[in-house]
Amino acid sequence: MVWEQLLANRPLLAGLLALWLAQFLKVPIDYWVNRRWNWNMWFSMGGMPSSHAALMVATTLAVGLYYGFDHPVFALGVAITMVVLYDAAGVRRQAGVHAQKLNVLLQELFSGQPISQERLKEMLGHTPRQVAVGSVLGALIALGMWWLWR
Repeated sequence: MVWEQLLANRPLLAGLLALWLAQFLKVPIDYWVNRRWNWNMWFSMGGMPSSHAALMVATTLAVGLYYGFDHPVFALGVAITMVVLYDAAGVRRQAGVHAQKLNVLLQELFSGQPISQERLKEMLGHTPRQVAVGSVLGALIALGMWWLWR
């Protein structure tokens, strides 16, 4: 019964499909840019497109499409989506920039010495373009699923 309810939740399915597709697309897009396969992009928090943006925009838009844009849950979804998109392109991106700078600093401080330091994760956030592309991807997934299932 729970599985039936989950599979009938179209906004959830739209969001999960958008998340999966965004994560899937990171590998070939990264190859196109860097000319090397990096399968770790499949599990990366950063990169093009933003799976956070795709998930949130698809879910929120699907709620509006299926339950109405005047529904309180849609308003809540818009508010949460705005926070997630700001965080993905703002706060988390700056944390990634700081990690890059600290890694350079550590490398300079400890070069030539047998001290092993764990590098900080640099791909934490997204550029505004990555967030925009993820948002468009999420909107297209939600609209496509709504069109197919209406």
